[in-house]
Amino acid sequence: QVQLSESGGGSVQAGGSLRLSCKTSEFTHVMGWFRQAPGKGREAVAGIYRSGLLVYYADSVKGRFTLSRDLTESTLYLQMNNLKPEDSGMYYCAAGLGVPGTWSNSDRYDYWGQGTQVTVSS
Repeated sequence: QVQLSESGGGSVQAGGSLRLSCKTSEFTHVMGWFRQAPGKGREAVAGIYRSGLLVYYADSVKGRFTLSRDLTESTLYLQMNNLKPEDSGMYYCAAGLGVPGTWSNSDRYDYWGQGTQVTVSS
């Protein structure tokens, strides 16, 4: 059982920044950040494999968001800069044990955190 706990959400104005944290009981084969706005489906934001050599981003956040991890703190981070109103939503941290597939496919993730809300006002 992998336990995930997100924090760091909040309300900011457009152009502002937030850093989300995901405390995990272990780093799994793949870990990712997803978000979901009201009335919309879950969207992949960023992902990283256990090796840490490659980090993947959705086109909508490239150049603005940075995913990183601290192995000593067992924490995954999502630094979000130049936030836009369309970035608003509930952000979830997810852990996948190794089901084949792309990082952005939510079906390959086995554990999810409770989510942290991000609200960006214009």
